[in-house]
Amino acid sequence: MKILSGLNLQEIEQITNELGASKFRARQIHNWIYLKSVNTIDEMTDLSVKFRDELKKVATVSDTKIKVKQESSDGTLKYLLEFPDGECVETVLMRFDNRANLTACVSSQVGCAVNCSFCATGKRGFIRNLSYKEIIEQVLTIQRDTGLKVTNIVFMGQGEPLLNLDNVLKAMEIFNENFQIGARRITVSTSGIVPGIKRLADNDMQSTLAISLHAPNHDIRAQLMQIENKYPMPELKKALKNYIEKTGRRITIEYLLIKDLNDTLESAKQLVNYLHDLKCNINLIPYNPTEKNDYQKPSGNSIMRFKSLLEQSGKKVTVRLERGADIDAACGQLRGKVK
Repeated sequence: MKILSGLNLQEIEQITNELGASKFRARQIHNWIYLKSVNTIDEMTDLSVKFRDELKKVATVSDTKIKVKQESSDGTLKYLLEFPDGECVETVLMRFDNRANLTACVSSQVGCAVNCSFCATGKRGFIRNLSYKEIIEQVLTIQRDTGLKVTNIVFMGQGEPLLNLDNVLKAMEIFNENFQIGARRITVSTSGIVPGIKRLADNDMQSTLAISLHAPNHDIRAQLMQIENKYPMPELKKALKNYIEKTGRRITIEYLLIKDLNDTLESAKQLVNYLHDLKCNINLIPYNPTEKNDYQKPSGNSIMRFKSLLEQSGKKVTVRLERGADIDAACGQLRGKVK
């Protein structure tokens, strides 16, 4: 049985050709899958009943199941999705009252090998990479379930995207060409995998690159992120400068604010010094509680003071709006596992 989700037009044409149907039928099926997000072949109502019956004998829309669905008080939706091998990942739909954007936060791996101390995902360890079809299936599932059209994609769910780069790049290509989501509406976040950043630079990636920096110096970053010992901040900065030079794109620096650890005046000064010659925006992320650590969220005053200090350097600084914390759907809270 062929799974239609994840197939490009040429692959769908192979199916319709085997059924003795025209390329036009393939285009209709393609549109039903990616633009109209149907759940079943029977919903493809501009296909004849006879052809739908023939198609159902050889194909189905999806083999991914929604295991758990949760809705936050702010409207955020979190899905625990189960794939045919029984492995699960979480994906999140973020909705904002005053914006037309519907942002899907997608996972790239089951578990994660990077194991940052503040993140729930890494506690599971690395289990496997997701295929590009499993990545796009997360967005298709959201669209099929809600009837809404996702407009933005962020690779900020479970896993390290640059450790599964072939599948991530293929998924991005499909999001762009099949879902008609512009490259600049797609963001790839990384903990700082230097070879992956170099590869994205060579590919002239026009999507946004976000770097999970989270610390102003080596010692604090090594405490928070084991990856600092493999790709330390000077090496990371060199890769970022190369990326900016090759692509002409401004990067986003993600900085998790943790009370009394990296939110001090001295931390702000060191961060400004590290970023002064990088073409970047800074996104501050107030810490979201997870199990098994003693980190705390800074006060509102502390967050705004830190933001003001960074803005004095001339950088654009934003504070990420927390979404879905009450259902463990906020940054760093995704586990991908039923408790």
